[in-house]
Amino acid sequence: MTDFVIDANVLMSILISGKAGYRPILSFNTFILPDFALVEIEKYNTTLKTKTRLSKDRFVEWTYFVFSQCTILPQYILADEIVAKSAQILEKIDLKDLSYVALSMQLDVPLLTRDVPLYEGLRKQGYRNVMLFEDFLRKI
Repeated sequence: MTDFVIDANVLMSILISGKAGYRPILSFNTFILPDFALVEIEKYNTTLKTKTRLSKDRFVEWTYFVFSQCTILPQYILADEIVAKSAQILEKIDLKDLSYVALSMQLDVPLLTRDVPLYEGLRKQGYRNVMLFEDFLRKI
């Protein structure tokens, strides 16, 4: 079993897809999110519901399953020095991703994202513990 921090765009793509192929991935790995991800998910709940091809009942069942396989951690666990370091790295990229990067740093686990500018920006800033979700899927 491997741990990963995932950002909301990864979670949303999994939710929208409803693909059974994600079941073993979710069951075998531990996907960790900061509680901030719930704010983003709620903000786009209408988009999730309209983009999925699942029926309403199947979408609800799928959402239950996906969230049962995720660990959501509160913001207060993040160390001040980690938050400051993350903010410094993200200042020229996108500060809204602070919680994801800080959690990845603090837990020393890779961040999986579908956000190419975030990925490229982090790599450019020297942060290597980040992977595009599509690359992760190709590797497994």
